Amino acid sequence: MTDTRYQSDTLREITPEPGETRRVVVLISGNGSNLQALIDAQAHDELGGEIVAVVSNEPDAYGLQRAREAGIDAVVLPHREYDSREAYDGALIKVIERHEPDLIVLAGFMRILTPRFVQRFLGRMLNIHPSLLPDYQGLNTHARALADGVAEHGCSVHFVTEELDGGPVVMQAVVEVAEGETEATLKEKVHAREHLIYPIAVKWCLEGRLQFGSEGATFDGMPLPPHGLRMSHADAAEELDED
Repeated sequence: MTDTRYQSDTLREITPEPGETRRVVVLISGNGSNLQALIDAQAHDELGGEIVAVVSNEPDAYGLQRAREAGIDAVVLPHREYDSREAYDGALIKVIERHEPDLIVLAGFMRILTPRFVQRFLGRMLNIHPSLLPDYQGLNTHARALADGVAEHGCSVHFVTEELDGGPVVMQAVVEVAEGETEATLKEKVHAREHLIYPIAVKWCLEGRLQFGSEGATFDGMPLPPHGLRMSHADAAEELDED
């Protein structure tokens, strides 16, 4: 249920002030490979802001170690210590807001978020999903794509809304499914593309180029198509030096 006390920042536009460092909080549950891609981009001044905290619902998530090694505040908020999803998300809101973020980035955060949480940060929260949305929402995307015999697969960055994996897509990267492709090889190729496009999408959000308003997602003030900005297989393979 949505708590109307948390509506003040709904669809707040990210409009950076000159010289102001934009603040990012990253939510994780596991290994944190996409978090590492964001940390690496920040280290090369290619993120457009600063990751000020990494929060995990799993105490043993390796991504917490990645954060600590980068000098980033690593916060553990175990969901099993709360009686309900609503109680947990209420606590998570408080933890996040202590860090005053401009953007919340989900990087393998394996929790279904409550409407209250989503509405609190609507327009300021990104997720990355291992498929070319709207295809294959949910889990086991690579196995499902292979079972269907698709020619193309990939990943999508999207704004988070109350619909699971259903928010406006801002960017995608395509991978062509090769003959004899396995779930493991396809997963590896998709992961590489996630690490390529997620820092770009975060940077453009922090710069105010990607926005989410009442009319949907826009880039430089222009409405985005349903698939967002799409990187072709050839362009992604060139960027990644794939054979």
